[in-house]
Amino acid sequence: MGSPDFALPSLRALAQQYDVVGVVTQPDRASGRGRELKAPPVKVLAQELGIPVVQPEKLKQPEAMEQLRAWEPDLIVVAAFGQILRKDVLDLPRFGCINVHASLLPRWRGAAPINAAILAGDEETGVTIMQMDVGLDTGPILAKRAIRLKPDDTAASVTEALSNLGADLLIETLPDYLSGKLIPQPQPEDGTTYAPMLKKEEGKLDFTRDVGELERRIRAFNPWPGAFMDFDDTMLKVHRAHVTPLPAGEGLGVRAIEAGQRLIVENQPAVAARGGVLVLDEVQPAGKKPMSGKSFLAGARNWLE
Repeated sequence: MGSPDFALPSLRALAQQYDVVGVVTQPDRASGRGRELKAPPVKVLAQELGIPVVQPEKLKQPEAMEQLRAWEPDLIVVAAFGQILRKDVLDLPRFGCINVHASLLPRWRGAAPINAAILAGDEETGVTIMQMDVGLDTGPILAKRAIRLKPDDTAASVTEALSNLGADLLIETLPDYLSGKLIPQPQPEDGTTYAPMLKKEEGKLDFTRDVGELERRIRAFNPWPGAFMDFDDTMLKVHRAHVTPLPAGEGLGVRAIEAGQRLIVENQPAVAARGGVLVLDEVQPAGKKPMSGKSFLAGARNWLE
């Protein structure tokens, strides 16, 4: 069970090692300006592999449960599925349900663990293979593997790294789990944190906040929901940025700069925030493609107004 790109390496690896009897993924959703229906990535791969697919809006729908029972799975593997599994689903396979979760549990239980780790400034994150229960990512742990977070990591780069790491760890873990050699270990209660589902409006940059947090927010929300600010009565998306100290001199003392004030620093657009300046390395004006900050500034004559 899974939907986005994160689940693809796990599905591909499982299909190479085991008999995958079926895939459950989210329904096709309207996407893009034309609002045409787009299949989730897991569906596309499953069809390429010749694996049957079902796409229930909710697993509690009778036809979805009928199909699960008809498949008679020995084990259900979940990777970024996006739905809570009820007890009747958890109890269906004889080996239960296991989850490939993109954090070092119990830190960052919930829907957006990768984004939360970057936003919090964590030095490391990783993947956890866990046995699922009725709670929200509260089940016992089978295996963990960590990676260091780099200063330029985005949600996209970490997702790609953890998706591959998770698939490898899953395949390493399954033989001992299925043979009974691996005993699931309860999660500790200490260090528990939660990463709720992201909302589009969280991407708006509030320049009264700490400048380091804003830089992390840009990376944490890349590619979705994306970071943005208001400029010239339109939305200016910010894809990449870096932090520099508040400028001084030339009649512009530190106290004269207010949060949200637009500046030009290093020949690039910049905005003052609490504790420093956010230099915009890559932006995307409304209706245009992403561009460097310098290219944007060449056409934004009113940036300092």
